[in-house]
Amino acid sequence: MRNDRRLLYSPQYVAGFRKALQQARAELAEQHFHHLCQLADVRRELNEVRAQFDRLRSISLARQHAEVEVAELRRLREIRRLREIGRARAAERDPAAPLH
Repeated sequence: MRNDRRLLYSPQYVAGFRKALQQARAELAEQHFHHLCQLADVRRELNEVRAQFDRLRSISLARQHAEVEVAELRRLREIRRLREIGRARAAERDPAAPLH
């Protein structure tokens, strides 16, 4: 009792409580640092995956463009072949010329 009033918290209790709060803050700071390190690692991995995805996408687009180009070249080749067949059929054969 102090000044005719009952003491609710002793100085030892307050000191212990202060020490517990300081320890809790230190642990939280340590956990926060640990989480920041993990976040940096995850961001680094994400950047690597994005880079790989970009490379894969560019390769895939190049392949698609090449397939379109090949299809166009085949179409042009077929058109030329059909024209040559038409010209050959339209050409008159000399009946006096041998077949071979």
